[in-house]
This record gives sequence, C-alpha cells and structure tokens, in this order.
Amino acid sequence: MKHALVTGASSGIGRKISEALVQDGFEVWGIGRTFQKQAETSLFHPLVCDLRDTDRLLQLSDSIRQAHPLDVVVCCAGVAYYGLHEEVAPARIQEILRVNLESPMILTQHLLRDMKKTQGTIIYISSVTAHLSGAHAAAYAASKAGLSSFAGSIFDEARKWGVRVITIEPDMTETGLYRNADFTTGEEETSRLLPEDVADAVLFALHQPTRSVIRTLTIRPQIQRIRRKARE
Repeated sequence: MKHALVTGASSGIGRKISEALVQDGFEVWGIGRTFQKQAETSLFHPLVCDLRDTDRLLQLSDSIRQAHPLDVVVCCAGVAYYGLHEEVAPARIQEILRVNLESPMILTQHLLRDMKKTQGTIIYISSVTAHLSGAHAAAYAASKAGLSSFAGSIFDEARKWGVRVITIEPDMTETGLYRNADFTTGEEETSRLLPEDVADAVLFALHQPTRSVIRTLTIRPQIQRIRRKARE
C-alpha cells in the first residue's frame, strides 16, 4: 500500500484530494485546523494542526514518516484575504505567507530526503494568480507565485533522484477561499471549478508513466465570471 500526506485536508480541495487518494488505494494522513465528521474509512487519518505551528507540523510529519515511508506529499492548505493592500492588516499578510508559502517550504525541507528514498511525488496546489497581477489580492498572488517558483526549483534539485514535483494551478474554485472577499464564484456551472476537478487532476498527474512528469497543470473554468456578494 502507498502512503500520502495532505495538508488542508479538512475541507475544500484538500478534502477532495484526500478522498480521491483513498479511493485510489492510498492510506492518507490529512492535516487540517478543524475536522467535521469525515466518511468512515480506516485509510484516512485526520490530524489537527495549524500550519503556523511549525513545531507541531514537524512533530506530526515525523510520526508519520517514521511509521510509513511517504510516497506522495500534497501541499494544499491555503488562505486568502482580499482588498486594497494598504487595508490588509500585517497579521493577515503574515498568515497568508506562512500558510501558503512558508509551511510548504518547511515541510518539503523536512521530508525531501525521505522522498528521494521512495522516489516519491510532491504536489503543490498553487493558483493561476501565480502568473497574474493580483489586484485586491497582492499578498495572496505573491504567495502563490513564490510557491510555483519554489516548486520549479525543487524539481530541478530532486529530479535526478527520481522525485516527481507537480504544480497544479486552479482558477476560481467553489471553496471557502472567498469567505473573506466581497465576491465569489459565478452562478453558471461553467464559470467555476469544483474541488473534485482539482482532485481528478492530481490523480491524472500521478498516473503518468514514471519516465514523464507533468510539471505544471493549469485548470480553468470554461467562462470567466465572478459574482459580487450582497452588502450586509
């Protein structure tokens, strides 16, 4: 049996990725801040952790890797705050960078030697905003640009040991990411992705022959549309 670690596994994209990996035969350890009742399965293990708590994160990853060699690590957790950058509080900027960029960098550093031994796969869930100017989302866009850049560097560093590094960059997806924004996804089904679309992309990339790597996979809805939230 293969083993996987997924961050942001308690909801949204991370939860769907965890479920897809379990259905694909993986035993999955999912890290999240809070967990609602999950589907009953002996192959999914929820682990509560705020990714800004580095000591706790490393402790959990140590307990997993010492028990089971990891074949797949998915860095999916993300947070965003929207608005004019001058109005985004410093604490929120720090949270964005620590969750979206710092925690994947630290987790990768901690597990990379193990991934070389298993010739495993590291998957980073970035965003299309990594390549766009993020008006009203400057810090979030910067964190995702940094993540995509970091992933490319890790691929160049580790590829000769057989480590595959995959970056998936979704566009607007129906998740809780926009709870702190004055907009959300469009009403039309073709204007938004679903978390399971990203999970399907993860499995597609994982199932490629070992001779090839899908380094970056961009997923976008057919049409581009957002919906303004009603003012409270």
